[in-house]
Parts: sequence; C-alpha cells; structure tokens
Amino acid sequence: MRSRIEADEAVPPGKRAQRTDAPVASEILSADVEAVLDTIEHGGVAIIPTCLTYAIVGHRAPAIERIFTAKARSYDKPCGLFGSPKLSRALHDLPDERHEIVRVLAEEERLPFSVVAPVRLEHPFLACLDDFVMRNASKCRTMDMVVSGGPFVAALAARSFARGIAVIGSSANRSLHGSRYRLEDVDLEVGTAADLRLDYGLSRWATPKGLSSTIIDFSNFSTVRVGHQYEALREALRQRFGIELT
Repeated sequence: MRSRIEADEAVPPGKRAQRTDAPVASEILSADVEAVLDTIEHGGVAIIPTCLTYAIVGHRAPAIERIFTAKARSYDKPCGLFGSPKLSRALHDLPDERHEIVRVLAEEERLPFSVVAPVRLEHPFLACLDDFVMRNASKCRTMDMVVSGGPFVAALAARSFARGIAVIGSSANRSLHGSRYRLEDVDLEVGTAADLRLDYGLSRWATPKGLSSTIIDFSNFSTVRVGHQYEALREALRQRFGIELT
C-alpha cells in the first residue's frame, strides 16, 4: 500500500495526511497517479482518494467485474468515469454554454459534483473500452462523470486522458452502506479487492450522513442524486445562471 505524506515535510514521518485536499508535493502526486494508471491498465483495481469519498476504480473488464462483486452492486446501476471539465467537454455531447456552466461550478465555485449527459461513445478514449466495461459504465448512451473530485482526481483525469486509460469505478463501499471517507474505514470486501490502495487522509467533504457526489443531469438540469453541497450547487446555478435545479 502506498501512503501519501505532507508535501512540506512539517508532519513527522509516518503521520497520515489530515485531508485529501491538502497540498501534495508534485513528485508524490505524479508518482501516485502513474501508479494508479499502471495498475488499472494492466487489469488491476485501485482505491483512490477524492474530495468526496474514497473510490474504487479499474479499466479492464475483469477489474470492473471484481469491483461490482466486492461492492455487491447491482449491474442495473452503472459505475462512472473519473474526469474533469476538460474531459467532460471532450466526451459529453452538450452545448458549449452547458460545458461552460460545468467549468464555472467546478473551477470558480469549487463545488464537488458529477455530470450525467449524452456521451460520444465513438470517441477514441471510450471506443477502446471492453464491451463489458462500456455496458456497465453507460446507460442509454449517457455517462456519469465526476468532474470536480479534488486535486488527486484532477491530476488523474489529465494523465488518464493523455495516456488513453479511462478510469472507471464508484465509491469504495458496499452498495447502499454509505460512503467511506478514510481508507481505514473501507469495508474489508472492498479493500481486499484492490491491488493498490492510496491513503490521503480524510475526505474533504466527509459528513456523518455518508453522502457521495451530487449528480446532475445536464441535459435538463434535473437531480439524479442529492449528495455533497447540493444546496450550494442549487444556489450557484440560480444566482449565476438563472437555472432552477429540479
């Protein structure tokens, strides 16, 4: 298991980071991101830190099947893609003004959320996925993408796009049992399914409610799931764009 340390080395050796959005030395972040991509490219499973919750991810069909089994997750519930506003713009088939809303909410308002929208399945980044993976990462030609998952997800999304390795997965918990905000709290069945586990401390948006990302369908601005910072997202959409989230 790889363990992240404080970038400024002000914390004694071995002490865990306090929160997943704390600064990380670029060489540590880069090495961890490449380790995740190397792991999943070769069929493995990784547990990664996000500002929302710890997540379990893969890329190949056997890895995605292992994730569903470990989580006891129904195949009626597709997993999603870990990305960014830039990756959403490349893959989601939305008008430019809606992509700009995604960017503003993520980069200016700094709010955590996921986007559901029609997806360009023919894009080379997705077209190379196994059929099993595509079936279980999309629904009716739409795809759920975390676009504001914190600094680790942002770095991971950039490198995954550059390397052509889609990062597919969901929160690292047994299905319907609530999110896990520390690596040490990840359920045994889920933790042991991973070949690589990264410990970056407590998730930024940890809450006793066990929430994960708020998911918004950007084709009609409807709420797919109420999660972290839902009311703040509603208010930002209302104040900045005159949009009422339903």
